[in-house]
Amino acid sequence: MSISLFFLISTTKKTNINFIFSHTNYGDNMIEDLLHISLRALISLVTLFLVTKMIGKKQVSQLSLFDYVIGISIGNFAAEMTINLESHILHGTIAVLVFGLLAYFISIATMKSIKLRRFFAGVPTIIIKDGLLIEKGLKKVKFDVNDFLEQCREQGYFDISEIAYAIMEASGKVSILPKNEYKTVINKDMDIKKTKASLLANVIIDGKIMHKNLRIIGKNEEWISKKLKEKGKKQEDILLATLDNQEKLLIYEKSDSEATGILE
Repeated sequence: MSISLFFLISTTKKTNINFIFSHTNYGDNMIEDLLHISLRALISLVTLFLVTKMIGKKQVSQLSLFDYVIGISIGNFAAEMTINLESHILHGTIAVLVFGLLAYFISIATMKSIKLRRFFAGVPTIIIKDGLLIEKGLKKVKFDVNDFLEQCREQGYFDISEIAYAIMEASGKVSILPKNEYKTVINKDMDIKKTKASLLANVIIDGKIMHKNLRIIGKNEEWISKKLKEKGKKQEDILLATLDNQEKLLIYEKSDSEATGILE
């Protein structure tokens, strides 16, 4: 979810409730207001989309403090110009654009200047160093021990004695480097010969052949049709088909069965 849209949704919830309870007379004025709001909402959404495209993609969990402030401000402006019919929509649009441009130019500046990057985005903080818990690091990031232990458990570390380094990133995420004896064994450690890693090519999606993807991997429609015939599959019955660099074709057929609710 983009920064601006996330904060627009959270801000609009409260504003929308106030609007509904303040308009209990369902007459011509109500219909006119709803049409007006729909138009303003469309303009607001288009403006937010363009501003978000300009700023760049970021998940909410990756926001820096500055991104968070900009996101809240843009979301408030967008919600206000959508719901508040007494405000001029142009004023709200300009406010969103100004904050969007400000965020854009600051992001450009932080890419060119390390000092600005440290000021706006922040710097990582060491919490565990050489297996020792750093109390000053916890205080610096405003973390108590329980908060830190929770972050460790979320990454599969229930015993912090297994951790060599733990670093709080500027985004608020904790990165962990385990001690050598607790690192996961990889192919290199066991001297296992391995094939070259590559991305899977989606050759069929929702029963439709992806002609562009086939051309990129040097295949064509006749080739995929022959493979499907060999496997006794029909193209329209396939939800997804992928092909790896070893020409292994994996097919996932459409199914009407429902998943059980064990995760509810």
